[in-house]
Amino acid sequence: MKLHHLKPAEGAHKKPKRVGRGEAAGQGKTAGRGTKGTGARKNVVVRAGFEGGQMPLVRRVPKLKGFTNPNRVEFSVVNIDALVELFDSEVDPEGLLKRGLVRKGRPVKVLARGEVSKPLVVKAHAFSQSAKAKIESAGGRVEIIPG
Repeated sequence: MKLHHLKPAEGAHKKPKRVGRGEAAGQGKTAGRGTKGTGARKNVVVRAGFEGGQMPLVRRVPKLKGFTNPNRVEFSVVNIDALVELFDSEVDPEGLLKRGLVRKGRPVKVLARGEVSKPLVVKAHAFSQSAKAKIESAGGRVEIIPG
C-alpha cells in the first residue's frame, strides 16, 4: 500500500453544501435560510434575550427586593400535640413520614405547641428550646440526629 492508495472511510468525507447556485442545486434562492427575518440576512446576530423590539422578559418581570439565601435549611416542622396523639413511646423521622406528618428529604424540627402527657423518646434533627423542655419535664428524652 502506498500513500496514493489511502482514502478516507466510506461516508467520512462529505462535499460542502454549495448554496446560492441556482434552484436546481437544491439550496438556491434563499439558501436554506427561509424567507425574510433576521436569520435570512447577512451576518446579523441578535443578542441573547432580544425579542424583536417587544419589551423583553427581563424588563417585564418586576424586581424583587431582598435576598434569598441559597444555603437556607428548610425544615419539616411537627408539633408536640401531634406526637402525643399518634405515638406511644418512640418517635423518629421514619415514623413521622409513615404517618404523613413530615415531607421526605427534609430534616425534622419539633416545635412546642401542645402539652406532653407521657414520656416520649423523640429523635429529630432540631428542637425548639421550649419543645425540648416540655418533653424532658414529662420524663421523656430528646435525641438530636446529626445532618
